[in-house]
Amino acid sequence: MNDEIEITAISAQLERTNGLLERVLAEVAKTPSTHAIFVDAGYVYAAAGRLAVGTEDRRAFDLDAEGLIEAFIDKARTIFADSRLLRVYWYDGARRRIHTVEQQSIAELPDVKVRLGNLNANNQQKGVDSLIRTDLESLARHRAISDAALIGGDEDLVSAVEAAQGYGARVHLWGIEASEGRNQAEPLLWEVDSQRTFDLDFFKPYVSRRSVTMSYETAGTPRPPRDDVRFVGAQIAAKWLAARGREALVDLLPGHPYLPGSVDQELLVEAEKLLAYSLRGQSDLRRALRDGFWEHLQTQY
Repeated sequence: MNDEIEITAISAQLERTNGLLERVLAEVAKTPSTHAIFVDAGYVYAAAGRLAVGTEDRRAFDLDAEGLIEAFIDKARTIFADSRLLRVYWYDGARRRIHTVEQQSIAELPDVKVRLGNLNANNQQKGVDSLIRTDLESLARHRAISDAALIGGDEDLVSAVEAAQGYGARVHLWGIEASEGRNQAEPLLWEVDSQRTFDLDFFKPYVSRRSVTMSYETAGTPRPPRDDVRFVGAQIAAKWLAARGREALVDLLPGHPYLPGSVDQELLVEAEKLLAYSLRGQSDLRRALRDGFWEHLQTQY
């Protein structure tokens, strides 16, 4: 009799345990995967500058950071198709960790967090690798991300990769094509879960040699008001919708507020023609342009 009671109690306990496991597994299955993008801006400026315009000197070229960040987000959306973006982390250096005007404009972008290390007397970043490790490890430990896209090349990032992997996150290394040899440390390449390299065609729209002889303002073209740029964005959206139809609109809407890289570049080029003004490096006007584009499309859905 006692044996029967004991067996019954064990069976009941097993059923409760199985039920709990089933609920846990069901909850895990419903939890969406999450990814984040970690960008070592020093690496991006140096490698992209060398690739696109032949120099690592930031003073010699303009980098459209906003457009490039959106291109990274768009690429991640394709690679991590069943995952949602947590945010983009942009790591850069600044004197006394005080934001430059450009870094302020990047920090104002949606879903972007700017982290600043220091710059020494030789304009070398200090403390950036430790910031990347802290964020990667913390997010992985708290199960805030399942995948991390890491854009960098320094061997010191190996410890950051190991820390994140230790908590179950997968780390994917994204790099920039080098004209000669490699611009990413081999130990870093060995440690990550996957590798991907972006070529010149990917970066061409976002890197341009800086002209020291003439600007649009000195050429007689004044800076357009934000409302005018927003209106131009709506005009281009109307043309875009007429050419592609509602099916393309339905495909585009889930990505709001981000535009696929090809659409964003088409919008930028067309707007610059209509305005006769360069929007490269003009983050506030670029946002106004996209706002006008999206506002028109949303009224048509």
